[in-house]
Amino acid sequence: MGLSGIVKRLDHVAWAVRDIPTALPLVELLGGRFYQGADHPRNMFRWVQFRLPQGVLELMSPLGEESFLHRFLERRGEGLHHLTFEVDNLSDAVKQAEQRGFQVTGLHLGSHWSEAFLHPRSTNGVLIQLAQWEEDVWVGYTLEEVLAGLSIDSS
Repeated sequence: MGLSGIVKRLDHVAWAVRDIPTALPLVELLGGRFYQGADHPRNMFRWVQFRLPQGVLELMSPLGEESFLHRFLERRGEGLHHLTFEVDNLSDAVKQAEQRGFQVTGLHLGSHWSEAFLHPRSTNGVLIQLAQWEEDVWVGYTLEEVLAGLSIDSS
């Protein structure tokens, strides 16, 4: 049965880039429309999501050389970072993943956003994010405001 009944949907594909504005022409070519975004000070990165005709694309860029994302880009270059699946119950999803031998890392339980990752070593090379959240928490800012660092993700 797996996570059937727990996974609601594939929410978004996250793409690591050195500079979000530099990646915008491709997002525009693909029909992306700005949706939401924020700076994540705890993990030192900026994320911006765009609605595409058939899904959501998230661009992520580091906010400093100490960021995990800076190290990721240095080692692997720009490209796919993770796939995010929305789940109904993160605790149940984590428990079932561990029972099936997947390496769970980065468990974070918050009031607006909770997440855990399945390590790429146990998922055939792709980082999988399982997440549970309140809808549209970061909606209300413009792309320009997000790129100026005015939207803060406190999760």
